[in-house]
Formats: sequence, structure tokens, C-alpha cells
Amino acid sequence: MARVSISPRRAGVALAALTALLLSGCVDKPDRPRPAPPASGSAPATPSATPAGDPAARAAALVGSLADEDLVGQVLMPYAYGDAATRVSPGSAAGNRALAGVDTPAEMVTKYRLGGLILVGFSADDPTSGNQETTNVDNPKQVRELTTGLRAAAGKLPTGAAPFLIGTDQEHGVVTRITDGVTLLPSALAAGAAGDPALTEAAWKAAGTELAAMGVNLDFAPVADVLATRSTVIGSRSFGADPQRAAAQVGGAVRGLQGAGVAATVKHFPGHGHSAADSHKDLPVLNQSRSALAAGAWPPFTAGIDAGAMAVMSAHLDVRSVDPGTPATFSHKLLTEVLRGQLGFQGVVITDGMNMAPAKRWSPGEAAVRALKAGNDLILMPPHVGQAYDGLLAALRDGSLPRTRLVDAATRVLTMKFKLADRPAPELSTLAAPAHREAAQRLAAAAVTVLRGTCGGGVRGPVTVTSSGGRDHTRAALTEALSAAGVKVVPSGGTVVHLVGYGDGAGDLRADAAVTVAMDTPYVLGSAKSPTLLATYSSSRASMTALAEVLAGKAQPSGRSPVTVPGLPATTCAA
Repeated sequence: MARVSISPRRAGVALAALTALLLSGCVDKPDRPRPAPPASGSAPATPSATPAGDPAARAAALVGSLADEDLVGQVLMPYAYGDAATRVSPGSAAGNRALAGVDTPAEMVTKYRLGGLILVGFSADDPTSGNQETTNVDNPKQVRELTTGLRAAAGKLPTGAAPFLIGTDQEHGVVTRITDGVTLLPSALAAGAAGDPALTEAAWKAAGTELAAMGVNLDFAPVADVLATRSTVIGSRSFGADPQRAAAQVGGAVRGLQGAGVAATVKHFPGHGHSAADSHKDLPVLNQSRSALAAGAWPPFTAGIDAGAMAVMSAHLDVRSVDPGTPATFSHKLLTEVLRGQLGFQGVVITDGMNMAPAKRWSPGEAAVRALKAGNDLILMPPHVGQAYDGLLAALRDGSLPRTRLVDAATRVLTMKFKLADRPAPELSTLAAPAHREAAQRLAAAAVTVLRGTCGGGVRGPVTVTSSGGRDHTRAALTEALSAAGVKVVPSGGTVVHLVGYGDGAGDLRADAAVTVAMDTPYVLGSAKSPTLLATYSSSRASMTALAEVLAGKAQPSGRSPVTVPGLPATTCAA
């Protein structure tokens, strides 16, 4: 499959020129006739309605034909209740009525002329679960049917020539929305431990192909945050603590995703890993100087931009050295002067969830207007889509939201859509294909790290697998992999291999364990007494298979810890 060709820096000049030409007709004619809303059952717009070729030219031409209502809809990406586009449970219908005054996701798309929709969900170890109000995902077939239904609704809009955006947070690791029936990669931190951008690119291309098969064309990944603190909300979602090594990994992930036809979103600018606070609950403060952030936080974002990332996500962070007291999501200095000016990004800037606490200090309408004026192009997860829509439309018409800013944002969004156009979705049969599983397995195997003990050699005698509470599924996966590798596993009395994961601390360790394995950030290993300490940084099946190969003595752990654990080396294995 051919790679999507994107160069936001170069495209910016052309886009700016096209937008300027378009605006020359808009600013002087604010009361131009507006097209009527599409009639129910009307034929979808077709690509022939816009010029073929350059996505920016197609976007500018389409924007010139749109009503105010369509422009506003293009910059909104809410969530919805229900696992189907047109049929939902009574509870989901009630949720949609409270959120948008409609019953179904398809009706939400039509009423607000939406540019896209985010699919949401949650799992037990998900640090973002606080702003996941519902779930839209169950299995790949259901997701494909949902996305097909959403596109059918969007195709009847005046913007129907441009592919509808369907996004989700498929980061792999603790934040992974679609988990059943797909190839699951090890976490970003595991990729950082492997240290091979080519392996990362191959794995993320496999994962991107599977997203495309399910109808998802925008991934809110990879995380470009440098893990400068022991942040539990970022943690293993980051590629590591070294900005240059993390940058190489971000570039690989972006190339992989977009090589599969899925837009990548590097997040959370200007660097959530530089604060340990959780922006879902509070407004984290970054006290670093601007030069320190430029050197220590921004290289992975620059690498993602240079790799062609179509989108960057802004974060709810208070950067005291740049715009004190203003969350970055609402900061013109950070988004327009730094991200666009200094870093040269010309693609789509997407807000972090607007249903998170720092964004809810304003009403949904005012927050949306402020975010757009700061430099965002797509408003993600407003807590009430109707109020956000009405607020933007009212601000446009009273002049408090410059038309130039809205047109620019909508043009960027539509340019991204046209970059994604004309690529047929892969068949669902591509999910969990052997080549995809192999790509994930190679990455997981390269990540396994020994931080104490001999380099390889395996364990002696039968093994007893234990873990901190609630990890039955992971223990079963490791037990199965050990058995397949020729290691006998017994319920008790064997050599104890103890697993710890997300959220675990010193109290979750086992004093008599011969081997302790960290399946998330490895910091807890600093308190472990086991003679052998290993890290997989992930509890995926691929990671458990790779761990079993090391414990069986069939593979040598070649990873290096991408974060510093006091008192322990990055690895005890020679380079």
C-alpha cells in the first residue's frame, strides 16, 4: 500500500495563499447567500464537485461553497453514545439527547454538519478513563459497521466530497480503545526500549492498516511527550526520557500510521511529560524555561512534523515561561507563535478533550471560540456539542470570531480529509494477519530489558507465575507462552516469576520472587529484591511471548530502559 505523501511545512505556503484568495471574497461579503441544509435523502456530494489533484486546492474550493453552519460543523469532533450509527439503546438515546438534542450518532452528524466523530472507550488500566463518558467499540465488525453508517450520514452533507473523520485513541499500551480481534502492539515505552525506529514504523504500519480496515482514519497517537517526570498519566505512553531517542521513535510511528493511510496526531503539545499532574483533573504547571522546553520537550514534536504528521494535539498545560496562567489549548502564543511559527507546523491542530477539567472553566460555546482563536482547528469532545456549535456560530456572526480564522481552520481540516481521500479500506480479514503479529512480536522482543541479573540464560526448574491483583488474563497469557516455549508451569512451589504493572508500587512486590517483571514503567523495580529484574513495559500478548522466550533461555534481552531507575543500570547486557 502506497504511503500518504504529506509535508505540512511545504504545504503551508500553498494553503495560506489559497486561503487568502478565498478570504478575499468572504470578508467583504459577510451576508452572502448561504446554501440551504441538505434535504433528507439527498444525494451525497461527489468528488467531481471539487477540483482533482492538490488537497489544499480541493479544500479551498469546497470551503468557498459552504454556509456558515457547514464551516462551524467542520471544526467540531464530538463523541456520541451508541455502538451503531442509526440504532441505539434507550440509554444511549438519552445520552445523545443530553449531549446534542438527537437520538443517534447519525442524527448528530446531520444536525451539526460535523467534520468528524471520535470513538471512545475505556479499560481497567486507562489513565484517561475520567473523560470517557461511554464506549462505542466492541469488536472490529461492529466498529466497521458503525463507521460505515457514520460516513453514509456525512456523505449527504455539502462537505460529502471530503472523507468524514473518524478518530480514536489507539496508542497501544494502557490507552487502547479497540482491543479485541486486532493486533496489539507493545507500549510506546517498550518501543523506546527497543530503540529501533524501523521496527516501530513496521509495527505501527500494521496497526494503522487494521484501523483503516475498521473505518478509522485518524489516530490520536503517537504520544510525543518526553517522560521527564514520573508522570502516571503519561508513563508508558511515552517513548522515554531522552528527547532525541524519543524523537526518532515518534518519527517512525508517524511514518508507519500514515503509510497505512491513517492520519497521525502527535500529542500533547507542548509536552505533558514535563509535569506529573493529570490534566484530566487539574491544570498542570510547567515551570521549565522556554529554552529548556525547546531542548527537552519539543524535539519529538519537531520529528513528528518533519515525518509529515497531519495533526498535533494541544494540551491543557500552563507553560509559565511562555504564557503564564493560560492553558496551552487556549494560548495564541503557544499554538500560533511557537507551534506554527517556531516549529513550522502547518497541519491541523486538535484540542485535547474539551470535557476535561481545565477546559470546563468556560461554557462549551465560549471554550470552543477561545480554542479556535488561539489556533486550534478541530474542537475535540465538547461537553455539549449543541452549545459549542451555537457558540461558534454566534461568535462568527457578531464578529468576535474572525471569519478568517474559521475559514482557515475549516480549510486545514478539509485539506487533511482530501489527503486521506481515494484510498479504499482494507478488508477486515487483514486484522491480526500473521505479518502484523510478526511486526508486533519483533518490536516486543527487542524491548525486553534485564536491569539486574545475568544477561539471558533462562530460569531453572518449573515456574510459578504470580502477579499483583487483577492480572489473571496476563498471567494466563504468560503461562501459555511459557508452556509453548518448553517451560513447565506449576500452580505453586516453582521458581516464582512475579508480574507488576500499571499503578503498582512497592507494596505489590513479592519478596520471594526469583524474577520480578515490570509491565509498565520500570520505576517500581528500584524497590524489588529479586536477583533478576526484567522489564517488558507492556502486558500485551506479544510482550508476554517475548518474555517467555527470555525466561526459557531461547532469547537474549536486548532492550535498554528508556527511563532512569535509581540504583539500576539501563541494562546488564552488553551493547
